[in-house]
Amino acid sequence: MDLSFFTRDGDVLVPTEMALSSWSGDQLHGVAVSGALGRAAEQAVEAIGRAELVPVRLTVDLFRATRMRPCRLETTVVREGPRLCLVDVHLLQDGDDTEDGPVATARASVLFLRTGEAPTGEVWMPQDAPQPPPVEVAPVSDQPHVPYLRSDADWSQNFREHQNAGRKTTWNTPPAIVSGEPLTGFQAAAAMADGTSLTSNWGSRGVEHINADITLTLARRPVGVTVGLHATDRVEHDGIAVGTATLFDREGRLGTTVVTAMSNTKRSVDLGSDDRARGDDV
Repeated sequence: MDLSFFTRDGDVLVPTEMALSSWSGDQLHGVAVSGALGRAAEQAVEAIGRAELVPVRLTVDLFRATRMRPCRLETTVVREGPRLCLVDVHLLQDGDDTEDGPVATARASVLFLRTGEAPTGEVWMPQDAPQPPPVEVAPVSDQPHVPYLRSDADWSQNFREHQNAGRKTTWNTPPAIVSGEPLTGFQAAAAMADGTSLTSNWGSRGVEHINADITLTLARRPVGVTVGLHATDRVEHDGIAVGTATLFDREGRLGTTVVTAMSNTKRSVDLGSDDRARGDDV
């Protein structure tokens, strides 16, 4: 089955039902938006012949609702040097009748670096790492699936079991960003980084915060296209929440993710009311 967030119509990306958010019947979730921005940056670096560079940081601003309408991605190489490349990406959509021409709904800044010889000095790093679900629970596969979750309850794909105040860990293989294109490890990480809002803001009454940004850092690309998020910190004050997670795969830690979110209690998402195949669409 060809599952994807978008189909292609020339240079335009057309959202599929897989991209629909739980917040609104006419809004894309951040997983699809972040994945599309990451894909555009990755392709821009390949297009200038710098495929040897590795993606190390993606910062996404979700400053306007991205609607279930065709999307155009515009990329700009801000700086290309021997050891780095910095790319800006804007996602554009046709606006409402009151607006003249396409409007930007989201943007990303993506940094790529050249790898090198590892230093010989000793530097502290944590020795413990989040653990993925056992393979007998979550078999190794590159096929999209309902997320596996762990909280105060053990690993399962039953969302009802995890609507609690416990620390969340997720494990997921997202769909392809664009139909007919293989999903890359960076695209998977870029998409699932938005799931940090689910991992950090899902509590006993559902998800009551909506994130306005995403920051992903990577020391290496994922092995494969399945990644996990383990909540490591959360701070909240006056309805503003900052959530941090560790990104990992079956080989160990990859990097970190951070989201800032605002309270959205009038339109909270109750994930305990049913079993959802899009548990990361916040």
